[in-house]
Amino acid sequence: MKQIMLALAVFLAACGPSQPTDTVESLVANPERIKEIQRLCKEDRAKVGDELCRRAAEATNRLFFGDGKTPYTPSKEPPKF
Repeated sequence: MKQIMLALAVFLAACGPSQPTDTVESLVANPERIKEIQRLCKEDRAKVGDELCRRAAEATNRLFFGDGKTPYTPSKEPPKF
């Protein structure tokens, strides 16, 4: 009887809201998926989930800004005004 209760407890603990499978890295590799998620977030953010919307936003930032490892290198020539 204890084994059945333990198995039932483990089974129920495993049941829960599923986590989004899209990672920031996978979204960076698939810009079309980012656009789709952003559209879904605009339509019904509660249904999509905050976490997935945040991942899409982070992937968009990484695509736009890059990885952040490139240092700023000013021009050797001064600007001409």
